[in-house]
Amino acid sequence: MLSRVADSIYWLNRYVERAENIARFIDVNLNLILDSPSGTAQQWDPIVYTTGDQELFYQRYGQATQETVIQFLAFDRDYPNSILSCLRLARENARSVREVISSEMWERVNRFYLMVKEAAQQGPHLSQLHDFFTEVKLASHLFAGVMDATMTHGEGWHFGQIGRLLERADKTARILDVKYFILLPSLQYVGTALDELQWIALLKSASAYEMYRKHSRQHRINPREVASFLILDRQFPRSIQFCLIHADRSLHQITGTPADTWRDPSERALGRLRSELDYLTIDDIMEQGLHEFLDKLQLQMNHVGDCIYETFFAIRPLQPSESSLLSQRQAQLT
Repeated sequence: MLSRVADSIYWLNRYVERAENIARFIDVNLNLILDSPSGTAQQWDPIVYTTGDQELFYQRYGQATQETVIQFLAFDRDYPNSILSCLRLARENARSVREVISSEMWERVNRFYLMVKEAAQQGPHLSQLHDFFTEVKLASHLFAGVMDATMTHGEGWHFGQIGRLLERADKTARILDVKYFILLPSLQYVGTALDELQWIALLKSASAYEMYRKHSRQHRINPREVASFLILDRQFPRSIQFCLIHADRSLHQITGTPADTWRDPSERALGRLRSELDYLTIDDIMEQGLHEFLDKLQLQMNHVGDCIYETFFAIRPLQPSESSLLSQRQAQLT
């Protein structure tokens, strides 16, 4: 498969997943606002901080309010990680590989983009925001389902899986970090009913509340168990460990390298990260600090993404030996 095609399929899936997860970020706060006792101050700064683009936001919008943060994260055409921008880029990547992906995939991502573009032009009313973000999440799920059902599960499909799963793992870590930033200025609320409401909202934003309840045998929400479930559970499809396990499998399907071995930097980086999580416990994570662990984990996942780019997508000049071999082959053909 051409590196250009693999790169486009990889980023097509990353951008669709990123759009979905930005919707989940905002849904964290919308759910908290609905569930919190009256008089509780709204906090929108944490959502901005978890994106890592707080400097750009404050330069352009100043104060973090519901309206400015939603405009920035959902509809800002000039912010490359907004929902609208992600879907525009996903659509462009899909257009460039229409001969490789299925027509149903192209139709799905095109409709998804047009739906968000129309919402951006109309400016959804505050009462419609929850429905809009629910539609974004459902459209992402539909695209993933159409891809699984209509595209041959070969190299292209596996590159798409890697893109989707790495993006999902990164954003699950960031959704957990939202809770850290929300609690930071108000530690006196730890262990209170408001604290439990916040953890429930976080689980719902990751579509994990029901599965967590089935997994946990405690009546009350236990923050340690929530963190363990979203980081280390090997069966829940939005947990970080699940995403890395299946991304690693797809990577080995592409390279043909036997499982638990490596031949290139991308296999080594992803395999090493996955193996580290295999032997971690929630006690180990809490001992070093949840925020510190998640921050380090995000840097490691960024490194995996860089290695995948360098291994499969980067365009490099031919080495002298490779150039000489190519010249010999061309001479033989003529």
